[in-house]
Amino acid sequence: MSHAADFLGQTTTRLERIAALAEDGGLDAAIALLTDSIAAGGVVHVFGTGHSEAFAMELAGRAGGLIPTNKIALRDLVLRGDEDRSLLGSSLLERDPQIAEKLWALVPASPGDVIVIASNSGVNGSIVGFAVQAKEHGYPVIAVTSLQHTAAVEPKHPSGKRLSEIADVVIDNLAPYGDSTLEVGGIGAGAVSSLTAAFIAQLLTIGTIEKLGQQAAEPPVYISANVPGGHERNQKLEAVYGDRLIRGS
Repeated sequence: MSHAADFLGQTTTRLERIAALAEDGGLDAAIALLTDSIAAGGVVHVFGTGHSEAFAMELAGRAGGLIPTNKIALRDLVLRGDEDRSLLGSSLLERDPQIAEKLWALVPASPGDVIVIASNSGVNGSIVGFAVQAKEHGYPVIAVTSLQHTAAVEPKHPSGKRLSEIADVVIDNLAPYGDSTLEVGGIGAGAVSSLTAAFIAQLLTIGTIEKLGQQAAEPPVYISANVPGGHERNQKLEAVYGDRLIRGS
């Protein structure tokens, strides 16, 4: 495979830049929001559509991750709402600004919680609409997006805003416009946003665990359910948050 080294270079260069940003305190504002919320008994709600749902999966409900986290997905409208499953067959769903209000109504948010939203383009209707709902209800928003891409495209939400223009804290995933880092046979390839977003998710998690530990509290962190006693331990810690945690969707 002739392009493996090229793609590795495109990826590692970006990861190194994000790591340097973190070392210089560039993620501190987001980590502070997450830490303060969890230390006060809050929950972090993470939303992403399309491939950005992978970011939500990386941050919420996984081994080595924070327990008080919820992954919000468009399919929740069917699984936990009253929408017909045919709704999910539309490729335009993530662009629908009207869907955000219905989705927000399903989020078990309480005062002190934090909303994290990932979107490479940062302009689709459901994403921007969800951020608008969060802000209107008084919740801080952390955004992970491509600043290069979002600046090059027009917003699709009636507000005329981008996710980056609504969020309290914005983290650049460093993906290029179109999310293609290579040209292969005249075609753009080598999408990198999922890789950089996953790295950012882990840095936010690590930073939050570190800060919580400095407060002399045992951070509520999942261990693998596939180690002896792991499942039982995780269930015990989940029970602290009761029905504020969404699992199984």
